[in-house]
Amino acid sequence: MSICKPTVESIRVAAKAIREGGVVVMPTETVYGLACDAMSESAVLSVFAIKGRPAENPLIVHLSSTEELERVVHSVPDIAFQLAERFWPGPFTMVLPKAAEVPDCTTAGLVTVAVRVPNHPVALALIRESGCPIAAPSANMFTRISPTRAEDVDGEIQGRVTMVLDGGPCDVGLESTVLDLSGAEPQILRPGSVTRADIEAVLGKPLGAGALSSVRKSPGLYRRHYAPRAKVVLVERLEVGQPGLTFLEPTGRSQIRMPLDSKAYAVNLYSVLKRLDELGFDEIGIELPPVSSEWEAIHDRLKKASAS
Repeated sequence: MSICKPTVESIRVAAKAIREGGVVVMPTETVYGLACDAMSESAVLSVFAIKGRPAENPLIVHLSSTEELERVVHSVPDIAFQLAERFWPGPFTMVLPKAAEVPDCTTAGLVTVAVRVPNHPVALALIRESGCPIAAPSANMFTRISPTRAEDVDGEIQGRVTMVLDGGPCDVGLESTVLDLSGAEPQILRPGSVTRADIEAVLGKPLGAGALSSVRKSPGLYRRHYAPRAKVVLVERLEVGQPGLTFLEPTGRSQIRMPLDSKAYAVNLYSVLKRLDELGFDEIGIELPPVSSEWEAIHDRLKKASAS
């Protein structure tokens, strides 16, 4: 395995590996993903094995354009096209009725499929060159921190893929917003940088706030997820330094200040957690950010990272 800069040749090699059933790591605007042919059962099962991911946890299928939706979706409602026009390419995933051609293992045996068009030139070029929809769950071991830089991809992952395409730091830094359109009413399954207000502006009505189904139609729905090996403790205010968003290292070490802007915070969150984890701490204290809609995705990730 090698970490490669994304050139025409390296993308061609990566696409060939995908067409032959292999797995590569590709950058997206959200996090780095384990990319394989979403329509190949053997390739998808390889990704599950590499990650140690439960078979009940569906994958997100990545397309290069909205025009490819009907390759993987059985029926596309008008609202899906409206949402795609507003948010694609971008960090936004829709759950829709799956086409029969999509392997059951890709969707964890569900009759729905999660799908998006990423907003990253390398990801889009790789999907086009591969000539197939690409499944690309985060390139981490199951429940661990998602990598937002090529060098943050776990060594145990790197050793089991054909190559890592280094597209630089991810612009968003958190996994995509997931909206379920397969039920009676649209429902957010996983918050992300596309906010509730953003979606409601397209729908023209408020989103429901009911309890989520026990059926996991999307990644990111486990109680503990996006977690370092260290124990994460969330507190209202750390009694050190200046007030604000803070990661506290053990006594005698420095305090890490975090941005007060939610988008900048998201970009830095996983890389900071990764850095602290690599230092071998048993516990990491994190000051809670503000409570508002723009911070909803951050709160979701911190809550899951701190779950026992």
